[in-house]
Amino acid sequence: MPSEKDGVMIILSSPSGAGKTTLVKKLSERDNFEISISHTTRQARPNENYNEDYFFVNESEFKRLINNEEFLEYAKVFNNYYGTTRTPVIDNLNKGKNVLFDIDWQGADQIKNKKLDYKLITFFILPPSKEVLFERLSKRHINDKLIAEERMNQFERDILHWINYDYVVINNDLNECYLKITNLIDAVINNGSKDYDPNFIRDYVEKLIS
Repeated sequence: MPSEKDGVMIILSSPSGAGKTTLVKKLSERDNFEISISHTTRQARPNENYNEDYFFVNESEFKRLINNEEFLEYAKVFNNYYGTTRTPVIDNLNKGKNVLFDIDWQGADQIKNKKLDYKLITFFILPPSKEVLFERLSKRHINDKLIAEERMNQFERDILHWINYDYVVINNDLNECYLKITNLIDAVINNGSKDYDPNFIRDYVEKLIS
């Protein structure tokens, strides 16, 4: 049974290329913060480690886990499946560890709808501009410009979900963005005052999608 000593679930979502994975890794360096490692059917990137960045599985294994109802959330993104298994997350929360999720809006919605008895804080990370985002994506997918363009098209759809998150943070400078997130996490956990201006965010998003 969840108690006051339990950990907190912290979700970071963003359009592809906005920096959520880097931020999640940076947050995991704090005491008592653990990354929830997702399963995925996509191929590992050159800088990724098996069972550390992801559990890389084939589609039949992923569908077996779906059929066994082992996922807390899962989604199909860019023709690959991603999902979070329930048991390790609950075990960490019950040990008092704060669990970090690097997932998209589909997964975030599923976790919210589970209505688990643990505190949940959700963040949506935005790029400074569409131009900066395209530059980042072009560098990541330097051998295939079509992938960068596909991600930009998806950005137009993903950004519409910002409204469903507790906090929206702009990743203009990685360290500033990280500090903003940690200050908000600490304020929520300790019931402190929050430095957050939703009207500024609303105006910023409108400019970003105009």
